[in-house]
Amino acid sequence: MESGLTLIEVLIAIALLAIALVPAMHALQTSVVGTDIHASLASGHYRLSSRLEELLAEPFADLSDAAIAAGAPTTPSSYSDPAGPPVRLLVYLSLYDGDNADADNDTFTGGDADLVWIRVEIEGTVHSIQTVTARGF
Repeated sequence: MESGLTLIEVLIAIALLAIALVPAMHALQTSVVGTDIHASLASGHYRLSSRLEELLAEPFADLSDAAIAAGAPTTPSSYSDPAGPPVRLLVYLSLYDGDNADADNDTFTGGDADLVWIRVEIEGTVHSIQTVTARGF
């Protein structure tokens, strides 16, 4: 009695492996694409955080002046990247109404001279980061 595999058994095993390999390769392809997406999102997050830290290191008077010059919280400030780069960072600045002294519940009207709202976003995406900074911090 021989204890080897016949040619038919080998061919069937190869066919079963080939059939099972297709979904496995598809799963690997999805993970490779997911890795690229994650790398892109992480890079964007680090760029946003870096720009926000640079802005927070600026003198408060400069930020306040730029916020006044921008005129509205929806107008990009002079701290934004110039037009042209494919992944442009836009910086929005506005005086911030922290105490709601005008009682209109709008944080961008009647802004306090000691508070500046900062928002940094990647143009054309929903990715952004924002904070409020105060004079003396």
